[in-house]
Amino acid sequence: MTSGGSNVDALGHVAIKTPIELVPAALARLRAYTPPPFSAWSRLPVSRRAAVLLLLFADRRGDLRIVLTVRAATLRSFSGQVAFPGGKADSLEETPFDIARREAWEEIGLPLDDSKIPRPFRLEHLCQLPFSLSKTALAVRPCVAFLHADDVPGSPPTSVEESMIPRLDAKEVAAVFSAPFHNFLKAEDEVHEGEQLPGDRSDWYDGLWMKWLSGRWRMHNFYVPITNQKVAKPKVREGGQAAIAEQLDEEEEAGLTRYRVWGMTARILLDAARLAYDEDPEFEFNSHIGDEHSIESLERAGKLGEKATGEPDLSESDVKTARLASGKEGAKM
Repeated sequence: MTSGGSNVDALGHVAIKTPIELVPAALARLRAYTPPPFSAWSRLPVSRRAAVLLLLFADRRGDLRIVLTVRAATLRSFSGQVAFPGGKADSLEETPFDIARREAWEEIGLPLDDSKIPRPFRLEHLCQLPFSLSKTALAVRPCVAFLHADDVPGSPPTSVEESMIPRLDAKEVAAVFSAPFHNFLKAEDEVHEGEQLPGDRSDWYDGLWMKWLSGRWRMHNFYVPITNQKVAKPKVREGGQAAIAEQLDEEEEAGLTRYRVWGMTARILLDAARLAYDEDPEFEFNSHIGDEHSIESLERAGKLGEKATGEPDLSESDVKTARLASGKEGAKM
């Protein structure tokens, strides 16, 4: 991948492209992307299958943003953390996009049936990314989609950001918000002219190297500003959903201005942005995309059978067993 985002004019001057100018090519790359074959999916039980929806849309400036949620305490795992709409499969017949769309309907109210999406909006499935391995030992397929606003002859242009995104309802989550997609390649906030963001530009990112699955992994932390957007909260608050939503309200009243995005969600965002913009990030990162080798090794070693309720996360012993089974003891996973 390139450092991206620039070209040279006839006089030799370097012109830096803005994220908005990069959008058409980014969408074209995602449409053209095909993930490598992954036969292990067909052998995994339904309890090990999951998918998430990476829902992109163009803001009022034309720049790409992506929809994110804050998980409610009632959700079975990772409550209070930022995540994509998504979850586990209900049946072996569901495709990854089926799973992602169903979960997006249940969690944020995005219509499951395309015909129910109000005109002039429509959803385009762009691509699927390589599978990632969750800490809870699920094979997670990221599914990328773009929410269009088609122009209607004789009518003023319609903005997805202003007319469709506010209709999303935090049905099963504590909050729904969005983040600038290209910014996940940057070490600081990308600030538009006239835009006011909280704190310093350097508040956007920090990261560190850590050990997980017997390998060296970059932990990314992105801090998404929320003062420049409307954050959707549950209309009816009950149980664990209310607990997290009310905690967010209290923290925002006390001065919280950014939501932290980290873990697998942050890594998938980074990988998706790398593919879309054909750029490397400004910070250190793991070069591989997804965890398909790890998933295949664990599946062959018998570590991804039917998942029992309360089953512990993957251990270092599980990973070593998988490496021995795959004949790649020294491989980085």
